[in-house]
Amino acid sequence: MSASRASRLLAAAAAVAILPMSAALSPAAASVAACRDPGLAVAAPYATVDGQTHAGSVTLYQGNRAAVTLTQGTEGIADTPERGDSFGSAVATGDFDGDGCADLAIGASEEFAGTPVPDGADGNGVVHLLRGTSRGLRPSGTLDVTHLGRTRGTDRFGAALVAADLDGDGDDELIVGVPGLEGGGGVALFGMRGREPDGTGSLITQGTRWVGQDGAESDQFGAAVAAGDFDGDGKAELAIGAPGDDVGDKAAAGSFTIADPRARQAGMYTQNSPGMPGDSEKYDGLGGTLAAGDFNGDGRTDLAAGVPGEGLDAFQDGPMYGDGAVHVLYGRRGGLTAIGGEFWSRKTAGVSGRNRPTDRLGSALAAGDLNGDGDAELAIGVPGGNAVLVLAGTRTGGLTANHNLTVTGRKGHPGDAYGTSVAITPSGLVVGAPGGGRVVLVPSTVRKGSYTGLRPATSTTLSGPAGALFGFAVTR
Repeated sequence: MSASRASRLLAAAAAVAILPMSAALSPAAASVAACRDPGLAVAAPYATVDGQTHAGSVTLYQGNRAAVTLTQGTEGIADTPERGDSFGSAVATGDFDGDGCADLAIGASEEFAGTPVPDGADGNGVVHLLRGTSRGLRPSGTLDVTHLGRTRGTDRFGAALVAADLDGDGDDELIVGVPGLEGGGGVALFGMRGREPDGTGSLITQGTRWVGQDGAESDQFGAAVAAGDFDGDGKAELAIGAPGDDVGDKAAAGSFTIADPRARQAGMYTQNSPGMPGDSEKYDGLGGTLAAGDFNGDGRTDLAAGVPGEGLDAFQDGPMYGDGAVHVLYGRRGGLTAIGGEFWSRKTAGVSGRNRPTDRLGSALAAGDLNGDGDAELAIGVPGGNAVLVLAGTRTGGLTANHNLTVTGRKGHPGDAYGTSVAITPSGLVVGAPGGGRVVLVPSTVRKGSYTGLRPATSTTLSGPAGALFGFAVTR
């Protein structure tokens, strides 16, 4: 697998135990029994498995203890480890079958269904489903583009995953990014309107009639996905990133689309959209990362959209550079709006740290309540600076620079790429440093107001195999 493919992998997941199919409880039995705490999952998509390089693995943790390492072909999971599969390229948890237990979806975006093509080519991709029970997880099959009525190609099916209740029926739908799909990419929805999560899905592309966009092969529509109730109607809408989208003559300036599959409505944002600060520029990569959370505590979900290639001075040079920035749009009764939104960078007044053209701030995003005051904080990965910037949410205006905190990685180890992945859990902040095979757990405490609640001095570290990109994706 090429380095460029590694830079596109996304992931995170959670689960605690895996059961063979024969040992699992039925969904009805699980619904009346206590479900297990999912724990923390750390993906290592370049892990060598049974001699197969870059086959990939996901390790599940309880506290600081590794409970089990999952790979293809173990614990009832389908397929066998093969070179370049990148099992764990994306992971999501949600209650897909409505039984009250957390289910798990694991992407292997570079998996080939048939004979693999030469190294460097994008994979067909597959998603493994595991259903939660009171005794653990039950492997329950796989998904790929054939579940959408399509033939396999270099789709990268499963490069991004998220769970959300899109139809308001009380259980989650599985949303699968397919950024390599012919025509510019796509997003697949499974479980809508009473359908089984492992059944036939529906597909959204730029060419979908109610989306109404012109797609290009390099757009990567679906490279990032997020979901939230942006208008407060009790049902989630989608945010779909297309970081390779050209805006006018600006190559890969990027865009993101807000899509409501129930109302069949969609709207696209670029940095040239009304109310969006800045301008679309070559290689900005807007929409390469997305995170949804209620930053101002008004009951409507807000959206953060990363622009890791954003240049803030004259020194940016090429697609792998960028000071980086993040746009934040706030939810309103009519949905998200760029009017009154925010543009965060290390040049924002009051933000700590000095921007550099290799920072790529915004390469990872996570939203969640760290300080226990009921509104969400925003964690922003700065892997080029070996750091994570954390902004507190408030009920008096949303995100604030007051008491912002920069958490840094090991001194003298810039190759760790600390901040490549971030997740917010009930215990605090989780930061991946896959270049060093490390994951850092930063605990938090209740501290209401414009504080992050983080306690970096009491952090602990998990370590994984060198070269496996351990910590490339983390979540609980």
